[in-house]
Parts: sequence; structure tokens; C-alpha cells
Amino acid sequence: MCGIVGILSTTKKDTAIYIYDALTILQHRGQDAAGIVTSHKGRFYMHKSNGLVRNAFRSKHMAGLLGDMGIGHVRYPTAGSSSGAEAQPFYVNSPYGIAFAHNGNLTNTKELEQELFEQDLRHINTNSDSEILLNVFASELGKLEKQRINEKDIFTSITQVHKRVRGAYVAVGMIPGYGIFGFRDPNGIRPLILGKRTTNGGTKYMLASESVALTALGYKITRDIAPGEAIVINRQGNIFTQQCSSVSKYSPCIFEFVYFARPDSVIDNISVYKSRLRMGEKLAAKIQQDWSSEKIDVVIPIPDTSRVSALQLAQKLKVKYSEGLIKNRYITRTFIMPGQKQRKKSVRQKLSAIELEFKGKNVLLVDDSIVRGTTSKQIVQMARDAGAKKVFFASASPAVRYPNVYGIDMASNKEFIAHNKNTDEICKAIGADKLIYQNLDDLIWCVQQGNTDITEFDCSCFNGKYVTGDVDKNYLQGIEDLRSDDAKQQNDTNANSELICNDVE
Repeated sequence: MCGIVGILSTTKKDTAIYIYDALTILQHRGQDAAGIVTSHKGRFYMHKSNGLVRNAFRSKHMAGLLGDMGIGHVRYPTAGSSSGAEAQPFYVNSPYGIAFAHNGNLTNTKELEQELFEQDLRHINTNSDSEILLNVFASELGKLEKQRINEKDIFTSITQVHKRVRGAYVAVGMIPGYGIFGFRDPNGIRPLILGKRTTNGGTKYMLASESVALTALGYKITRDIAPGEAIVINRQGNIFTQQCSSVSKYSPCIFEFVYFARPDSVIDNISVYKSRLRMGEKLAAKIQQDWSSEKIDVVIPIPDTSRVSALQLAQKLKVKYSEGLIKNRYITRTFIMPGQKQRKKSVRQKLSAIELEFKGKNVLLVDDSIVRGTTSKQIVQMARDAGAKKVFFASASPAVRYPNVYGIDMASNKEFIAHNKNTDEICKAIGADKLIYQNLDDLIWCVQQGNTDITEFDCSCFNGKYVTGDVDKNYLQGIEDLRSDDAKQQNDTNANSELICNDVE
């Protein structure tokens, strides 16, 4: 899961600072690396680095990012290493010069890499599927053999991309001297939204992963980019759109609404906030039905993502709601930490319990989900150490039992605490007195109520059904080999060794 931004201004040359601000707003989508590329007088100006946006950029970097258009990216690693070599945006010199940022994960990467080498005669320099997607697009655009391009040429190339590429992908790109563009995969698994801001100084257009990046910076939301659709905005501010896939259907990732997206975002006309309210209502109804004999004294959310659901749940149960766990806001999100040891360390640093809210009480802890169980187990123990009489645990989503192959770091089902366990066994593993999960049908209902035109969601991490239809056991084993914690640690070791060798040379 990553965050992407593209901005074009019809007059101002201050695009970089707006991209910086938008990336900061989207920081929750990726904390491994950040990058910005701008264009001025036909040249690219780029800076990217590991770490948070605020650490990756200094005043001297921003001063060098010239231009009236640009794209930005915050990275969340799912494959390869966390080295700076795979920070985005990427760019290629031919044809025309193309800068590119991608969110998602391709499912036919190996085939594409071989095609690019043997047929397209293009070289891939990293383990990132984003670089592969860029080169597929660049190769298709180059086949047109035109000195000057227009929006139709970009649409033609993206149409060919859809024919060759499978998986989850949403991208923004930029061609110097021409403009910016964006496109979304035919299933619409990852989000992309368009906005516009008009001032006395001109008009700015933005493409971003979430609506909050637009609204927080004064942009007016225009609309979501549809599955399979492409959009081009040229230097004059003219907008062109076209459906570039012969088959397309809304199948957005439901985990965006459970965990990844900010509650103040609207994705595909669905309010994330209201979806989470409904999750709390449905979970409360299940607790009332299944736990009628249990006395709950206080509902405490595990901050931050579960707050909305927990508050609504407490209101429906008519039980006291308390912020009994305090989060150190300077610690990043533990789920998207690249390694298990780092996650464990971060949980201990991230949260502290207010003993007054736990001591002698039957406490219901509410979280958005349980993936590896690392956080859950430590927080249950934290509640007991604070004097809780009983510790109940509720998940606003179903049990995560299957890998997510579309850009979320859920690679190996062996790393999931729910792997080969029923609810009672999971409860015992995290040390709770009782555990309850949201039903999948209820979760789908909670999200779908925001936009009933969407009839299908990607729920693969809960039900093992992959909407692209090309994921089998062999593919899942390959993903596990590439993206497990052990594999990432080895990749990082190799990347660091390469950097040391390069320094010596």
C-alpha cells in the first residue's frame, strides 16, 4: 500500500510544496520512503529518500524542485527491500521522458519482466513491480514512433497496458512539456481521485490516493477515476478521460475501509468514517447476541484506526467508552513496519495504559483487525498488567486467514495468528478471556451502504477469493518466498551489502 499524488498548475511554479503537503497528509499509506519529481522547461527535478516525508525533504531539496507540475509517492514495501533504490517515483528517458508513481501489486510480474527483456528490449534495474509497470507503459508509448504525442496516444498506450498487465495498480505519471496522467486497473482495487483548486493565481489539478489530500489543501473533489479509466491533464489545464479497458468492474479493496484509509476520506463515494460507524453497530449487535451473559464495564479502542467503530459499539451497548490506551504519536503504524522484531519493539513504545480505566474492570478492547497478533497479544497483557479483571477482545473485521497479493503486506498465511486456528484458539493465543470477530457479510454490508452501485469488493485476505482470477497456490508460494519477513530481512541485507560495495568502488 502506497500513497500517490500528481499536481499540475496552469500558472504557478510552486507545485513541489503542494505535493509535499499532500504526501504528508497521505503519510499513513507508507512510511518507508518518500519522493517527488517535478518538471520545468522540459527537465525533471527529483529528490527521494528513505523515511518519513518530513525527514526525506529539507529546504534545500524543496528549493531545487522546480516546475508547475509534478508527482509524489510515499512507499510501503511489500516486495523487494526497503533500500532507497526502490523509492519512487521512477523515471525513464525514453520515450519522451516519463516519471511514474504506482500503488498496488502486479500478479504477472515474472512474465512481464521476461517480455520486457526479450521483446521490448528494456532493462529493469530493481525488484520493484512499479518499475516494470512503468516500462510496459513506456514501451507501448514508444511503439507509436511519434515525435509529438497527444492524449489519444497516451490512452492507446494505457489500453495496451491493461491487455498485458494483471493485478492491482493505480498510477500517476508525468511527461515533461506535456502534462500529467493517471490510470486505474480494471477492477478498481486501489483508489484514485481527481480534484481542482481555482484561485486568482490560476487553477491547480490534483490526482491523489485519498480525498483527504484534496480537501485538506483546499481542492474541490471532482470525482473518482473509474476502474479501467485513464485521465490526462495537459499543460493548458485541459482534461481528457477515456475508458481504456474492454472489461471493467468495481471491486475495491475492503481493507482500505477497515484499516488503511483515513476516516476523513471518501473513496468511490463511500465515507470511510460512516463505514466504520456501521462496523461498530454490527459488531455490537453480534456481541449482544453471542455474549448476552457477559458484563462489560468499559469499551477501550486500540488507537487509532478502531476509534470510530469502538465509539459506536459502546453507544449501542450502552457501555462506558474510554481512551484507556494512550498512543505516542511519534511512533509510526506498526502493521506496516517491515519486520516482526521491529513491530514488537514499536508496540511496546507506542502505547501505554491508564491504570484507572482498567483496574478491577471487565474491559472490551476493540481493534480494526488482527493480522499477526503481535500487537493484540501485547496489549491484552498490558491490560492485565494495568489491573483488568477480564479482558475481552473484538475485531471490527473478520479473521485474516489468506495472503493479500494486491499491495498489502500480508504475504504468508503462516505469519497470520488465525492460520489453522479457530476463534477459541486465537483467543487463547492472544491471551484474552473472550474474542469476537465481525462477520464478513456484515463487513461488506457496512461498506456497501455508502455506495450500493458497488456490488463486489476484494475481500481476499478474509475469504481467499482473488478478484483478478489469476492467483493459484504456486503464485501464493512465490509471493510468500518474496515477501515474508525472513525474505525481506535477507533482501535488506543484500541491498546494504551492495551499497557498501558501491561505496568502496
